[in-house]
Amino acid sequence: MSDFFLNYDLMPFHLSVIALIVLSMAETVGIYAGVRPSTLIRHIAPDWLVHSPLFNVKFSKILILVFLLINFSFAGYFLQLAFFAKQHSFVSPFYLILPALIIAIFFTVFMIHCLDQVIKPQLEHHNTSLLGRLATISSGNARPGFSAQARIRDEYGQVHYVQVEPEFGELEFRSQVILIRFKQTHYIAKKIALSNHLFTPTE
Repeated sequence: MSDFFLNYDLMPFHLSVIALIVLSMAETVGIYAGVRPSTLIRHIAPDWLVHSPLFNVKFSKILILVFLLINFSFAGYFLQLAFFAKQHSFVSPFYLILPALIIAIFFTVFMIHCLDQVIKPQLEHHNTSLLGRLATISSGNARPGFSAQARIRDEYGQVHYVQVEPEFGELEFRSQVILIRFKQTHYIAKKIALSNHLFTPTE
């Protein structure tokens, strides 16, 4: 067993496994210590690499490096064992580093693409302001102290149902109102006049 771990021809792939273990341990400890290797890698990596469309994924980019190390070591072991099964000896690692790296990159891209498809994107929640928007009383009549339900559409086209009441007077069913301010659990609304006769032709 010691001959396997100390074999020179397998050393690049052993180092890949060791790097994977060290990176995993350092990242786990760094979460609690506040010093994570992923943050350091992000700072020293070139901008064209960080902002590449290939790395525009919905999960931590440190996983890409983890997948690369795993695939590189597995590809190297597979190729070396394939040569050993045929020739009963390992081949020089210099002949296998490039093929193993190409295989590792191929499978890493495949894995991150599959993982990116199943992970739900992080939704950005916007605080939509409804003040100053037109609404329609959709249930009952509203008067001071007694609210009624109103229907309103925001700038994203989404319909909201809110409780409204007037400062004074009464808001009838299906009347058009404008929301002027928010008061704890409901909006204060003002009824819109149907016509102000400013453009009515005089006789």
